[in-house]
Amino acid sequence: HGDADKPAAGYSLVDVAADVAAFMDAVGVSSAVLVGSSSGGYVAQQVAITSPHRVAGLVLVGSPASLQGRPSFADEVDRLTDPVDAAWVRKFLAWFPVFHPVPPWYLDGRVRDGARMPAYVWRETLSGLITARPPTEAATITAPTLLVWGACDELLTREQQQALTAAIPASRLVVYEDTGHLVLWEQPERVASDLT
Repeated sequence: HGDADKPAAGYSLVDVAADVAAFMDAVGVSSAVLVGSSSGGYVAQQVAITSPHRVAGLVLVGSPASLQGRPSFADEVDRLTDPVDAAWVRKFLAWFPVFHPVPPWYLDGRVRDGARMPAYVWRETLSGLITARPPTEAATITAPTLLVWGACDELLTREQQQALTAAIPASRLVVYEDTGHLVLWEQPERVASDLT
């Protein structure tokens, strides 16, 4: 959530998608190719459903088709208190194994970002994601879509990625061998090239 306001409410999937459209308005962008990694890809899917005229294309990087259900780490998120411990954020990020070097400065930045989020934002964001109706169940995404998936992803299976590809008519799936869930962290140059 960076330096954005962190209000008490507004973390549903629909709310966060509306924030993307509001940001586009604020910077004067009428439409764009949206790139979303992991749950950010879930948000990008929702924007493509609620504001299809704003989405020239999608690049979904390690993106789920659904986040419904309670993940194994939800109890830990429920127990968070302020200030959020940077060591906990680092441990949380280590839950996603990487197979290519990720620069320490980049990882340190993500840890700082996570520790700056109040505990309630962690909880409300997770709740907003896992209680949302999956975007592709609500409507059909019509934007041209590139799905990028790491073959060593321990969170999303190949079958899930193939099902998401099948649910988006103008889509194709590119598989990165020897890459985990955090594809954008592990192979940013290749993702940029494929996006282009």
